[in-house]
Amino acid sequence: MKLRPPAIPLITVDPYFSIWSPNENINFVPTEMWSGKEKAILGTVTIDGKKRLFLGYHRDILKIDQVSLEIDALSTTAVFESEEIILTAKFTSPVLADNLYLLTRPVSYLQVSYSSKDGKPHNVEIDVGVCEDLCLDTPWQNDVIAEETPFSNSIKGMRMGNVEQKPLNKSGDDIGIDWGYIHLAVNGRSTRTYSADIDSKTYIHCVSIPEENDSTLYLFAYDDIESIEYFKKPLKSYWNKDGETILQAIEKACEDYNETLNNCEIFSKKLYDNALSAGSEKYAEILTLSYRQVMAAHKLVLDENGDVLWISKECWSNGCAATVDVSYPSTPMFLIYNPELVKGMLRPIYKYALSEDWKFDFAPHDVGQYPLLNGQVYGENQLKYQMPVEECGNMLIMEANVAIATKDASFAKSHIEILEKWSKYLIEYGTDPGNQLCTDDFAGHLAHNCNLSLKAIMGLQGMSIIFDMMEDKEKSAYYRKEAEKMTESWLNTAVNEDGSTRLTFDSAEGFSMKYNMVWDKVWNTGLFTQQFRETELENNKKHFNKYGLPLDSRADYTKSDWLVWVASMTDKKDVFEEFIEPLWNTYNESSSRAPLTDWYDTKSGRMVGFRHRTVQGGLFIKILGQNK
Repeated sequence: MKLRPPAIPLITVDPYFSIWSPNENINFVPTEMWSGKEKAILGTVTIDGKKRLFLGYHRDILKIDQVSLEIDALSTTAVFESEEIILTAKFTSPVLADNLYLLTRPVSYLQVSYSSKDGKPHNVEIDVGVCEDLCLDTPWQNDVIAEETPFSNSIKGMRMGNVEQKPLNKSGDDIGIDWGYIHLAVNGRSTRTYSADIDSKTYIHCVSIPEENDSTLYLFAYDDIESIEYFKKPLKSYWNKDGETILQAIEKACEDYNETLNNCEIFSKKLYDNALSAGSEKYAEILTLSYRQVMAAHKLVLDENGDVLWISKECWSNGCAATVDVSYPSTPMFLIYNPELVKGMLRPIYKYALSEDWKFDFAPHDVGQYPLLNGQVYGENQLKYQMPVEECGNMLIMEANVAIATKDASFAKSHIEILEKWSKYLIEYGTDPGNQLCTDDFAGHLAHNCNLSLKAIMGLQGMSIIFDMMEDKEKSAYYRKEAEKMTESWLNTAVNEDGSTRLTFDSAEGFSMKYNMVWDKVWNTGLFTQQFRETELENNKKHFNKYGLPLDSRADYTKSDWLVWVASMTDKKDVFEEFIEPLWNTYNESSSRAPLTDWYDTKSGRMVGFRHRTVQGGLFIKILGQNK
């Protein structure tokens, strides 16, 4: 990978178990939770009695030189050299979207091996330690218990957890889990375990004494006991739905490592090749780096009917769970790799919207604050904080995409009454939306929002598609006609004399990304001409800054997902690349060392806010369009 990642993925399982290095040299700085909180993992190699650090940071341990770093969609491989040996450390989190067991099994791998560099034999010891911070929200929050775990085979391991176990005791954004247990295990030659205090914090350690070219497998696992509270009912993760214990899961993960790694490598190569075919090397590298982040911003559980719930966490904003306008931009990736996960995003919204607790005639914004899904917390159900046109349009578009991806509209049919209710709202208010928030709520309320009206148009077109697949031609034609009427009005009021488009209908000043229009191209529904889209992109290019196109004329910041959606409206590969290259440069050059931000400044390249968000799944939309 030529891209210098702003942060390096190491362990990427779910929102509470996502550990990164904020430097491409993974032994230069402490490892962190995605939010930037220190969650230390230390890796040392002792060579003929000389200890060297290869993972994490400790001021009193000399570092072994890192000489290379390679990242694919599911693995990160770092190579180190001393005068005596070459050491390879390969991290893999097998979060394969189409394998729900592997996706949810909370086990991540580190394979370590070495070879002699000077041709001489050496005594080598590998020691990996995990800090108590991984099972506490804040440093020194409480005492922890650290103990050996009894495996039935050659694996040795330890677990550590808060002495006060209170599952699902809190919700929020920048918080760490403080219930359940972190597990560290090792499978290799001459292994042992121990616990020790470093800087007044407890670490659990696994040690091996490998032979040359003989790999040692370390396994990191987190057993959260209970994962999600869903309308007052605690739910466990999918992986242990049949009663499997965490120790059994670790043993199984050890046994299937080679097969799992092979499947991960096949998947990663296919992802890269598809992105390269759709775009370019730079586009492929961005998607490669985004995949694990997107997966780790979710938790998968089953509801009382055994149906999948794919719960997103709105990272680094307010911690909302199952947020509609966070799910919406993420769907391209899941439509490609497993549309069932999109259904899993929609189910909590339907359950909440159909309950007595939801009082509005439009779709809700969210279903709670992660990990507690007990009803909306965003604005406490106050109308001024809602996003009526936004969320109604999002739900209709997502439903249409599920039907298209699965070639089956039965899921939409099972919710058709409320979908029609939301369609009615769009017909009444979508042509010229009032002073509402849209998904870009950080920019504030905006009346007469041209791009928000596009959301309504595409939502109604989505309903036309759904009814067509349900073989209800009359209703399909009705919603198509409503979309066409709204499109005609849009073209008459949103387009300036020079062909550029407006930010708001009531003013010729200003511009904005018209990212919602992309579905007309992806669906090939012909509401707008391709020439119109190409003209829009040519006008967009006039507003570029060093790091790309601003979201709109009100500020210099942009959104990565929307930038790629706009770029994907072109048929010209060189135009697509003109939009993608500044995004690649942002991640390559930005001084903001965090998992991929989707909200950054187009002049400085610095992160404005948002990190580790699932919306980066939207970057896959070019591949989705290619697959149609």
